[in-house]
Amino acid sequence: MRIVSLLPSSTEIVYELGLGADLVGVSHDCDYPPEVKKKICLTSIDIDPAKVSSAAVNEWVAGRVHSGTSIYHIDPAALKKANPDLILTQELCEVCAPSFTEVKSACKILDGDRKIISLEPTSIDHILDSILTVGKATGKEEKAEQLVSSMRDRIKKIEGLLSNANSRPEVACLEWLDPIFSAGHWVPEMISKAKGVDRLTQPSRPSLRIEWDQILDYDPAKLILMPCGFNLERTIQEANSIRRYSGWQKLRAIQNHQIFAVNGTAYFNRPGPRIVDGIAILAEILHPESVRGIAPAESYKQLDL
Repeated sequence: MRIVSLLPSSTEIVYELGLGADLVGVSHDCDYPPEVKKKICLTSIDIDPAKVSSAAVNEWVAGRVHSGTSIYHIDPAALKKANPDLILTQELCEVCAPSFTEVKSACKILDGDRKIISLEPTSIDHILDSILTVGKATGKEEKAEQLVSSMRDRIKKIEGLLSNANSRPEVACLEWLDPIFSAGHWVPEMISKAKGVDRLTQPSRPSLRIEWDQILDYDPAKLILMPCGFNLERTIQEANSIRRYSGWQKLRAIQNHQIFAVNGTAYFNRPGPRIVDGIAILAEILHPESVRGIAPAESYKQLDL
């Protein structure tokens, strides 16, 4: 089977199911595991988020969405060269990857029917279901069931480590910093499983633009920065943008040195297998007295603004 994945998360799923050799094309955002960089790249965008500010990225994306212009370009020649039997994409977020409609239109250049699967998880259970869906579509049902079972076991183990924790710290997880967005979809559930609470977000709902005054009124005990698409290094750089908001020094999270940068693109923004690592990261941040050494190395950093 020849597989094209236009989602970083589905690319990770494909590799976890042992189908890396069957993957013939990916998106420009797909970067894990490292060997994925050898695959044919089928997509591009007209802006490099690594070279412009968060505000500029947001303005560019908002402009494209408002005008009805696609954020992504699908390379017809690359798609024809990949000649896939199965294409994995999404309809959940117009900012995250080419939509099902765009992919279907692009496939008109190919002869014959191609199977297109749109993955749209909004919760942890939906993420696990996505893995099973890919497994069924690729003849790897048993491998997918084993992976899902392993992920569930890891989540239960983390919850077990937190069973004696006596509190649920109030936290604000921010998915963008300029302007400010609270984290949505599966992240609130991840926070809950790590025995915390975020009162600025709703489970299974999209990330929400919020005002700085809402954070000041909430005054969370911990502030976790997880900008969508940014690795740890870039998030640390972006953290200083907090200083532009009035009254930032008054937040108890700032005063108590409880502000953290995490690798959002690896462990929080992508609905794939590494979401469980994200829960482990949150557990260490929220309950350092109970949990240590279970988060991936260099996956987060405590900051002092």
